[in-house]
Amino acid sequence: MGVLDNLSNFCTVTSTRKGKRKPMQTVEIKVKMCCDGCERRVKNSVSHMKGVRSVDVNRKQSKVTVSGYVEPKKVLKRVMSTGKKAEFWPYIPYNLVAYPYVAQAYDKKAPAGYVKNVVQALPSPNNPDEKLVTLFSDENPNACSIM
Repeated sequence: MGVLDNLSNFCTVTSTRKGKRKPMQTVEIKVKMCCDGCERRVKNSVSHMKGVRSVDVNRKQSKVTVSGYVEPKKVLKRVMSTGKKAEFWPYIPYNLVAYPYVAQAYDKKAPAGYVKNVVQALPSPNNPDEKLVTLFSDENPNACSIM
């Protein structure tokens, strides 16, 4: 054993960083913006946050998309600090939903091609009607050969 090996037993290097790094995620927020000034104010407030990689603002859909190492609640709070009414993006594409015209899912205010994300629009796994429909589907390789 050398002197350096013995010395290394007395000296240890520890990291002072206690928290874990936040995961990379995309946060979508619905914000009502009426002009270029509103759009610029929202974009600037969010883009200066720590961990933000990109900010997309779509004024036509009233949607702000933030990507980066951020917490969704902090992003929402920062957008609301601009004086705008904001909420998390409540819509999903209608082609991902089994029943897009259920009373709770269909929303006239939703952008084209989107419906609200509600439980009633999703099919229940134990629904017998759904099993019969998929049983005689053209996409089912085990469907009835008489068809």
